[in-house]
Amino acid sequence: MNVLVVGGGGREHALVWRLARDPSVAEVMAAPGNPGIAREARCLPVAAEDLPGLVALVAREDVDLTVVGPEVPLVLGLVDALEARGHLAFGPSAAAARLEGSKAFAKDVMHRAGVPTARSATFTRADWDADPRDVLSFLDDELEGGPAVVKADGLAAGKGVVVADGRDDAAAAIESCLGGGAFGEAGSSVVIEERLEGPEVSAFALADGHDVVPLGFAQDFKRVSDGDAGPNTGGMGAYSPLPFVDDALAETIRDEVLERTVRQMADDGVPYRGVLYAGLMLTPEGPKVLEFNCRFGDPETQVLMPRLRSEPAERFSAAARGDLGSAAVDLRPEACITVVLASGGYPGEHRTGFEISGLEAAAEVDGALVFHAGTSERQGRVVTAGGRVLSVSALGGSLAEARDRAYEACSCIAFEGMQHRSDIAAAAAGEERR
Repeated sequence: MNVLVVGGGGREHALVWRLARDPSVAEVMAAPGNPGIAREARCLPVAAEDLPGLVALVAREDVDLTVVGPEVPLVLGLVDALEARGHLAFGPSAAAARLEGSKAFAKDVMHRAGVPTARSATFTRADWDADPRDVLSFLDDELEGGPAVVKADGLAAGKGVVVADGRDDAAAAIESCLGGGAFGEAGSSVVIEERLEGPEVSAFALADGHDVVPLGFAQDFKRVSDGDAGPNTGGMGAYSPLPFVDDALAETIRDEVLERTVRQMADDGVPYRGVLYAGLMLTPEGPKVLEFNCRFGDPETQVLMPRLRSEPAERFSAAARGDLGSAAVDLRPEACITVVLASGGYPGEHRTGFEISGLEAAAEVDGALVFHAGTSERQGRVVTAGGRVLSVSALGGSLAEARDRAYEACSCIAFEGMQHRSDIAAAAAGEERR
């Protein structure tokens, strides 16, 4: 079959890389792609948010399956537009993508489905205009003035969440959204919830509207600096598998989170098809959902795709058709780690356009894979073109071996201002040795 991957980041490079190795795939295309993806697929200059352009592209190129990488085209309704013209697309409809597009919607689904999550309340700018004290009273009455999390309801490019250490920080974040207009329409409503404690886990599953097939677990690192210091980012690295997620916990997450959510969506007449990504906190009371995403994670995809033994094209197609059945997804036993190489200054202001050296040497490290994220090509040279520039992944027989290989590959690469964390999966590798 001919497959189109929509997007041009590290996640999409990992998807293209794996699909290109699926014997059932005749050709992989990407729109718009990037210089790394161009080595694996034919890149076509159509933006990921250009829905009419993508629909025309799918018809023109005789695409059998479209795999949508980013969340924005999903929320805008790309899958709906393709299906209306008889084209198969892997991803949720716009209505189902509200699980990510509206945090208030996701909370409502979770509460009605009995999915464990943090205590929360949703407020709008109209509530704030009526009386800010009623909004802030949730912090005092329900959360007792303690730590809280304030989330802009809509998509805010990963910047709409404030993890507040106390009441004053939480109140300032609420006022910024509801009173100050931060994040525009995305911040016109906010979800205020209790701050949970525990290790975070990313759980992935394929869903076909009624059945759920687990796809694996990963853990990513959001803070920019070692020791989880500094501001939040889109993700500075990830690893899989997780030594602290055993079979019993995996089954609990499947039953209480993934299946309940998909079942509730079906009962609501909004069947969920595609990837369901649950961001979880493993609290002393058990796993609780922090958020849902309606697509593969980035950089988690860069550790899941190298471990995926099952061929992806048919499973993605089955999910899109609504007939996954009970077929399991098989993952390789090897561990995989990815380290993000970012531009200096990221996630704040940063300069781009710097030449990247050592890509070929890094790819020659045993078990290593280099996925492009924020890159472009100028006069035959690959240069930086974003905050997160590369994801350097590596497979190994253990987390420790995968770590050694990933960081060896990182040491081969250089560009002006390059920064990365040095502690990705370090604690997990130590735990694995015990």
